[in-house]
Amino acid sequence: MPREYDEKRDYIRVEVDCPIVFRAEGSEEKELGKVRNLSGRGMMFIAQRELPVESRLEVLVKPENDITPPLHARVRVVRVAKPRRGDGFEIGAVIQEMLDE
Repeated sequence: MPREYDEKRDYIRVEVDCPIVFRAEGSEEKELGKVRNLSGRGMMFIAQRELPVESRLEVLVKPENDITPPLHARVRVVRVAKPRRGDGFEIGAVIQEMLDE
């Protein structure tokens, strides 16, 4: 199906607004954030603190509707930026492995 825009990614990003629970690999401390977009390969979410690039996280995204299944995965942080507006940090992450819920 042809796209009506110039998308250079392999997977189309879907804009979302749902909670994410994440923890750094090797840590038991869970943190909360907000997912802003998802694709078949990765995600961008807002975290309250800056995370190191190349850090590995376990993430759980539970959409607020019962139709969409949760996403439980291991990801690698590839980009961190301070958003132009709002609090927190934009975290870009690549999905490394899907996990069972």
